Amino acid sequence: METVYRVKGMTCGHCVNAVSAEIGKLAGVTGVTVDLATGAVTVTSEAPLDRQAVAAAVEEAGYELVS
Repeated sequence: METVYRVKGMTCGHCVNAVSAEIGKLAGVTGVTVDLATGAVTVTSEAPLDRQAVAAAVEEAGYELVS
């Protein structure tokens, strides 16, 4: 399943790597694709993810999940 989230504050490749790495640690995540220009983060997972868990992962990377 694919879910698209919006992340605020990413400005460079390091940002993309940080967000991808943190979200990628969540159970069930099989892939993470980030579009730096739009802030869109597409997460592929085996089952629906808890939005709070995704938000916590994004915050751990130093960014903000936009509702």
